[in-house]
Amino acid sequence: MDRQRLTITLKKDILEKLDEHIDGARIRNRSHAIEYLLSKHFAPKIKKAIILAGGQGLKMRPFTYEMPKAMIPINNRPVLEYIIENFRRHDIRELYLSVGHLSEKIKQSFGDGAKFGVKITYLNQGKNEAGTAIPLLQFKKYVGQEPFIVYYGDVLAAIDFSDMIDFHLTNGLPATMALTSIKNPSNWGVVRLQGNKVYSFLEKPNSRKDLSHLINTGIYIFEADIFKYFDKNTKRLEKDIIPRLVQKNNLSGYMSAGQWFDVGNPEIYKQAIANWQG
Repeated sequence: MDRQRLTITLKKDILEKLDEHIDGARIRNRSHAIEYLLSKHFAPKIKKAIILAGGQGLKMRPFTYEMPKAMIPINNRPVLEYIIENFRRHDIRELYLSVGHLSEKIKQSFGDGAKFGVKITYLNQGKNEAGTAIPLLQFKKYVGQEPFIVYYGDVLAAIDFSDMIDFHLTNGLPATMALTSIKNPSNWGVVRLQGNKVYSFLEKPNSRKDLSHLINTGIYIFEADIFKYFDKNTKRLEKDIIPRLVQKNNLSGYMSAGQWFDVGNPEIYKQAIANWQG
């Protein structure tokens, strides 16, 4: 990235406020803090998100014989309602729902999103389409040059989108993956970090002692140029896109401090019912 050296003079009270942003890790010094704040000011605001809610939810049968996986209830409210509520809380209101299995039940419940304070556009995945990358290709025409969020519809997470967006802008990479720590990671995408960058990613590896406990939460921020990593054979983010990003050192890892549950997993679903605080 091209940079030019500048000499500036700032008032003492402004310097004091600037120094409050320096943490020695994400923001290293005054120069970095100035660049971060200017980048944040001028960067396009993230207003769009796509929620992948088209899966059949085979592991969650018999629930999913009658309802889409994203409609599975937690405390008498569907998972998707919590997801939409969190997006609205962070002023991300232009939502695209990729739907497939029993999609009419999602559309009946959420309509155009107006009663939830958001705008919903539906993308029909189709009966024969599969894979987490397919919906993004359908979504591409709505993206323009703006960054966007990708969210798996079977994930219940108390994630701070505003903080994740700040982290993404600070790192300046084309992609950011939200991470959490879990005791038994082998059923998910296992990640190793070097600083803020993901340098290793293993999708559902066999259980072994040397695995990292950091896993992919199924929540991403992508810049619009992410589509240059796609080709005609691309079907799954985890198998096709994430490894390419890691190979090119173009994926940052954001540690989410909030609760996280994969409600497409029966055992984790039971934990969510007992422990979700949203």
